[in-house]
Amino acid sequence: MHEKNGEHPFGDTGQLLSLVVFLTVWAGDSFLLHLSTFLSDCIPLSFRLAVFALTLIAATYLLKSGHAAVSREERPTRLIVTGAFRYVRHPLYLASILTYLGLSISTASLLALAASVGIFVFHNYIANYEEELLEAKFEEEYRNYKRRTGKWMPKPAKEPRTGKSK
Repeated sequence: MHEKNGEHPFGDTGQLLSLVVFLTVWAGDSFLLHLSTFLSDCIPLSFRLAVFALTLIAATYLLKSGHAAVSREERPTRLIVTGAFRYVRHPLYLASILTYLGLSISTASLLALAASVGIFVFHNYIANYEEELLEAKFEEEYRNYKRRTGKWMPKPAKEPRTGKSK
């Protein structure tokens, strides 16, 4: 199988399957079986919902900004380094991961959290695959982008050198 538009050949299918598996595990554990939600007795609901709200806000920004750059009819022919791509190299994948993490925390489901970790491993795999394609296509420009931009977490901004020593 060949990649489609610079994506992993199983990326879309894997993401859809991840969504179905996660929602099944999360809803089943959180609302029906309560196999791993015992921490909800120790962690206040207000705290869990605040964390969920923060993850949802961040995910919404990443999703909106990331889609604005890549959801055109044709894939961009240049390297996208604006919007959310200015901070992380995979904002759309990160938006999904944050949503899964926020839902897991909102109900304190350890099974859903474990599913989120598995989904992260999958996203990291397809991100690595796509980064190889991008590096082959954009060469040094992409390597420079990788050096200054975090894969999953923003890198701290480096202070500009002034040429003066302390």
